[in-house]
Amino acid sequence: MMVKKSLTNIFFLFFLTITVVAAAGAPSEIRDAQGGVSDFDKTIEEKNVELKRIQEEREKLEQGLSEIQKVKGSLNGEVKNLDYNIKQLDFAVQSNKVAVQKFELELGVLEDDLRGSEKALQSSKNTLSKLMEELYERDNNSVLLVFFKNETLSGGISELETLFVLNENLNESVAELEAIQSDLKMKAVLTEEKKRQRELEKVNLQNRQLIINDQKMEKQKLLAQTKNQEQVFQAKINELEKQQLEISRIISEYEKKIRESFNPSLLPSKRGGVLAYPVSNPIKTQGYGKTKFAERAYRTGFHGGVDFGVRLGTPVFAAEDGVVKISDNNDRGSSRWQKYQFGLYILINHSNNLSTLYAHLSRAVVRAGDRVKRGGLIGYSGNTGYSTGPHLHLSVYWTSSVQLKSIPPAAGLVPVGVTVNPEDYL
Repeated sequence: MMVKKSLTNIFFLFFLTITVVAAAGAPSEIRDAQGGVSDFDKTIEEKNVELKRIQEEREKLEQGLSEIQKVKGSLNGEVKNLDYNIKQLDFAVQSNKVAVQKFELELGVLEDDLRGSEKALQSSKNTLSKLMEELYERDNNSVLLVFFKNETLSGGISELETLFVLNENLNESVAELEAIQSDLKMKAVLTEEKKRQRELEKVNLQNRQLIINDQKMEKQKLLAQTKNQEQVFQAKINELEKQQLEISRIISEYEKKIRESFNPSLLPSKRGGVLAYPVSNPIKTQGYGKTKFAERAYRTGFHGGVDFGVRLGTPVFAAEDGVVKISDNNDRGSSRWQKYQFGLYILINHSNNLSTLYAHLSRAVVRAGDRVKRGGLIGYSGNTGYSTGPHLHLSVYWTSSVQLKSIPPAAGLVPVGVTVNPEDYL
């Protein structure tokens, strides 16, 4: 009766396993047997080669950026910088298009795997069902009856051997199905990730095309408003710097008063990982506090955040779950001398008494009241506001200290409050 009980348990385990794996697919070997895989793989490899070529062209373009920097601060330099941004974004758009095509192909291969797996699973079910029927029939008799119902001793032993072999084969078949289940779970996760990446590439493609249009319009307005005269450009830039100094003075006074009530014990303990980096492969170009650049460029001599050097149009992600407090723009136009303070920015409040500000954006894809998840796309890096080049500025505030002020000539509302070093939490 021990054999019967064992086989009955295996019977239930078998059908439980079948139910779990029925919604999954088949091992990659099935796809190989169907043919055509080499064509898929060849086309995917061609896309990889094309992506590499675009990246090399993009890097080659960046090598000429140093020449543009030599005429920085002039009308000619501004025009060349806009031309550079447009070309750089063109390469990014090309890369997005190829990446979407590549993900479509890879998803096609995965879907082919899933279709093949359904056939393999059905075949396994049929085979194992027959095996179970035979085992169940034999299991209806006790081990002794199976042994003694044969006329000869050798026949009885042979019958028992067959029973145990069938039992062993069943265990092996169930193990194989469990392996298929594990393989298919992995493929399911991979499929969802590929779909997520494909959709992100599509969103990036659409928004980068819009950013290119913005850059082209900015160039047209720049040339029209200056009438292509360097003297006019310099006069307007000088006026901007005076206005920006006054804005900085007002903000400094506000924040000095607010800081008097600052209670650091209300903030999370300083540790890495509280906040995620807002861009992939972050490269810090300026830290928090009294940096050398801040002492030279800012009235206060203090930098209230961390800057990350990124290309124009780089995706920007939320550093933590939260609610968008405001998405606003301090600029009064697209021309260089009409750009103030943070430019296009997003401010997100988090549940840990911290707020994060993402400044100098080219586009925002969220608005006030939106709930965002850690790592979710919120916008794209840019060069709006009082900025000398494309980058992302990240500030971290004590949430309850943040106030939104109108500080002319900056447009919209300017966030002011108690900042803390983002690197204490990234």
